Amino acid sequence: MSFCVAIDGPAGAGKSTVAKAVAKERGLHYVDTGAMYRTMSLYMLRNGIDSRDEKAVTAVLSEVHVEVAYEDGIQLMYLNGENVTGQIRTDEIGMVTSNISRYRPVREKLVAMQQKLAEQMDVIMDGRDIGTCVLPEADVKIYLTASVAVRAKRRHKEFLEAGQEVTLEEVEKKIETRDYQDMHRENSPLVRAEDAVYLDSSDMTLAQVVKAITDRIDEKRRA
Repeated sequence: MSFCVAIDGPAGAGKSTVAKAVAKERGLHYVDTGAMYRTMSLYMLRNGIDSRDEKAVTAVLSEVHVEVAYEDGIQLMYLNGENVTGQIRTDEIGMVTSNISRYRPVREKLVAMQQKLAEQMDVIMDGRDIGTCVLPEADVKIYLTASVAVRAKRRHKEFLEAGQEVTLEEVEKKIETRDYQDMHRENSPLVRAEDAVYLDSSDMTLAQVVKAITDRIDEKRRA
């Protein structure tokens, strides 16, 4: 039986960075669910589909084939057979993702993929609704967050390192907007699972966050 770790939290909380580090420390497969939604969002952008139009998005779902592959432990994303791993980390993709992730047909398609992966191997999965909807029976659940200011600084740094010109104020405003959308969407809103460990990483180092989670994993495995 597979061992599953669920990490939920708002945009910019460091979920992906933490999950990758924990996966390496404890021999788990890291599943970046956000990358799946971002891959689908790339299709919408490329094909001029209005992400605010649920009917338009739903109408093309059968044309969107999202695949996950692993190379040297790194998750790669494929869109209709094309490796798009390096093309899905833009601010524009992020906002489209916030829109389409609200739609039930989109979520049903990708959640089915995520659950299948969790059945096949030991995983650590991060997103917005992993502990509440995707893997409600996960062995370990973490709700990872940080203040808006801290999250904006982290995301701003990522954009600058990727060569994207954007101001800190713009990033902070978009994070606030994304938080509101994620927490108030009708389908699978961002909430903390009742049995999730709450971790505010605002004043924690990456090593401290990773240790807190690996300690929890070790405790569960010993039980």
